[in-house]
Order: sequence, then structure tokens, then C-alpha cells
Amino acid sequence: MTTDGAPARALPMEVTAEGLPTRVRIHEVGPRDGLQNEQAVVPTEVKAEFIHRLAAAGLPVVEATSFVHPKWVPQLADAERLFPMLADLDPRHLPVLVPNERGLDRALALGARRIAVFASATESFARANLNRTVDEALAMFEPVVRRARDEKVHVRGYLSMCFGDPWEGRVPIAQVVRVCRALFDLGCDELSLGDTIGVATPGHVQHLLAALNEAGVPTSRLGVHFHDTYGQALANTFAALQHGVTTVDASAGGLGGCPYAKSATGNLATEDLVWMLHGLGIETGVDLERLTGTSVWLAGVLGRPSPSRTVRALSHKE
Repeated sequence: MTTDGAPARALPMEVTAEGLPTRVRIHEVGPRDGLQNEQAVVPTEVKAEFIHRLAAAGLPVVEATSFVHPKWVPQLADAERLFPMLADLDPRHLPVLVPNERGLDRALALGARRIAVFASATESFARANLNRTVDEALAMFEPVVRRARDEKVHVRGYLSMCFGDPWEGRVPIAQVVRVCRALFDLGCDELSLGDTIGVATPGHVQHLLAALNEAGVPTSRLGVHFHDTYGQALANTFAALQHGVTTVDASAGGLGGCPYAKSATGNLATEDLVWMLHGLGIETGVDLERLTGTSVWLAGVLGRPSPSRTVRALSHKE
């Protein structure tokens, strides 16, 4: 209950703000970007139930897994076993990460219809994550994107380290724009701008988005992916919404980080994002109560509380 006796589920009160989208598509990354950072391997059956619960809560896109070599991300080594367990869900709403043509082959063989490639704006992270230079990674992705588009498969291009790098520090906006434009020219249907270590601030976000527009990349093809290391993820999301962005990545319960960047903490929690969007009168299609229940359930499985402030507030028992 609130202080005036109203049930908590009546909150937040909707108060709209000018210049914002009327609807936002949340790209849920918890099952892939979240669970890949867990120390212990989560059982495949738990992953499948997690994804089903997220879909039932109204998340329109749930990133299911990654077809990387098990040696590099052992937490997601069960992709071939997991994906068939999701056969009752529309594969167009279940993107999977593929690092190369071999990963694409594995994904297509199981019926994947939405894939993502993962590039870096900096040389240091490209080496750490892909063991390649930035341009070598782009060359590796070219046949992946081409073949996927030939198969009528939707392609997302992730770009990490858009706002700062743990080895290189500040990342020039022009450098980010160059790699974004290259991914766009390869044929990616959408691009996700990653604040991998959570150092972005709202002005930086808006300047990068404006620079991308000037380079011919329309806002309609852009999404944002913020980490909350310095508590800026929601402020940065609001700045992106003001610019017209309508796709926002988030992770149920705030799961995640980055196994190749130790300073990266959790993703923006989906519940925190939904609370803000619903308070602004922006439609998401997400049932916040059901989503919160899912994160509480998973926190129990993982044996620790969710870092999401909204999950903690809504699950608190007086």
C-alpha cells in the first residue's frame, strides 16, 4: 500500500511529456546477455522457462541465446538443445547472437529467423572479444549478414564501447559513427548502440545520435543498450527517447555485464525501464507485475536478490 492507502499496483501515475514516442519496443536481453555473465551454468530447462515467462509477460522480443563456440561462452553452450524447447514461440521474436558463418549455419539449421552480430567501436575490445581488429571483424560479418538477408532473416548489429572503453578511455564520436555506418552498409536492419561499461551521460547520447543521423543512419534503425554502472541508464534512455529512439534493450532483473570487460556491471533492468515508460504514458505491451514475478522467480533460482530497484520495491512484503 502507498501512504495514502492506494494499492501500489495503481502506480506509477501516468504523466506524459512532450516530444516522446507513444510506444517503445523493449528488446529483452536477459536470457543471453544476462545469463552469459553468470559464474555458474544455468540449467537449460530453467533458461527455457525463463524465456517462456518473459514472452508471457508481453516482451515482444526476447534474445534467446548465442551460437558462439562453447569454449568462449560456456554458459550458452546449450544453444542447440535450448532453441528447440522454444518451438511454440515465434522464431521471429527470438533473436540469437551469431559470431561468424559457422554460428549462422547452426542457427539457421534450427529455424532461427532473427540474428545479431556483435562488433566493437574500439580496437582493444575487438581484440579482447573477437581476437580481430575492428575492420577484420567487419569483414567476417559481411558474408554472415549477406547470407542472412538472402534467407529473409532479420539482422541486428550490436556495437559495443560506443561511449567509453576500459582500455582506451574516451571513444571519439567519429570513430563510433564510422563503425556504425559500416554495419549499416553491410545491410543490418537495425543497430544497437552499447554503453558496455556504463559511462555514458545524456548529452553524450544525444550528440552521438545526432552525428549518426548526419552520417545517414536514421533514428528509426537505432536502438540503445545501456549499463547502469554509474546510475545513468534511465537518464540516458530518456535522452534517447527525446531524440526519437523507440527500441531500448534491457535485461529482466538487471542481469548481466560483460565477460570481456570486467568493469561492466548489470544492464538496465527491464522492470525499471517499464516503470519509467508507463509513468510517461508510453505503451510497451509489458505486464509489469508478471515480469516482476519472473525476476523474483529467477533470483530464487540464482540464489541472490535482483538488483532491480523496481523488482525490490514491488516484491517487498510489509
